[in-house]
Amino acid sequence: MKYLFTLLRWIYCIYATLVFIILMLLVVPWVLIASFFGKIKGGNFIYGVCIMWGEIWFFLIGIRHRNLYEVPHDKKEQYIFVANHISYLDAPIIVATLRQPVRVLGKVEMSKIPVFGIIYRNAVVTVDRSSAENRARSVRVLKSVIKKGISIFLFPEGTFNETHQPVKDFYDGAFRIAIETQTPIKPVLFLDAYSRMHYRSIFSLNPGRSRSVFLAPIPVNGMTNKDLPALKQQVYNIMEQKLKEYKASWIE
Repeated sequence: MKYLFTLLRWIYCIYATLVFIILMLLVVPWVLIASFFGKIKGGNFIYGVCIMWGEIWFFLIGIRHRNLYEVPHDKKEQYIFVANHISYLDAPIIVATLRQPVRVLGKVEMSKIPVFGIIYRNAVVTVDRSSAENRARSVRVLKSVIKKGISIFLFPEGTFNETHQPVKDFYDGAFRIAIETQTPIKPVLFLDAYSRMHYRSIFSLNPGRSRSVFLAPIPVNGMTNKDLPALKQQVYNIMEQKLKEYKASWIE
């Protein structure tokens, strides 16, 4: 029975990968066309295409996504979204969760993947964490996005949480940008990414539910960089507490 289950899992993962690739190839021409319409109009269109891509893929592989709101969420408001990071599935979960103009900060390494990198470079603000100069450039781009009225999304943990604690230590970036642009922080919880795909292997992918929880926004009005440590700790504590309340599966 164990071997049958393993075989079925591999068949499912191969199927999901093939569907992902086929949809990606269908998306690429639209991304290339949209890239000629500038970073704002073109970027918003590309993000919309990615939303459709993610919806269709989730439907075809049996992942049922649902957004939960602890407080009403106004898509017309501008936020700096932050979420926990624990799976490669977090990327499609972002587009399944955020149905408004947004730019995501992502690792530059992903842009080197053939074909997929074309979409990634046009849809994401890339960051090379090994270079202080490139990190500073990414921050400038994110600030310019905010000035144009578009929300941004960051993983404050920077990389996968492999600690089996609710969240790992946060970087300063999201909170510094929030304070310097006076943009409220909006925490979001990805509850089921770990259960749907373990960070150790893409072949752990399996069908089932996916839930994102929108928490109350955290205002930063009047804050300065002196308040950064307290703001970061406040957001950390809220996300830690809420992940425990929702019984996130990776917590021991």
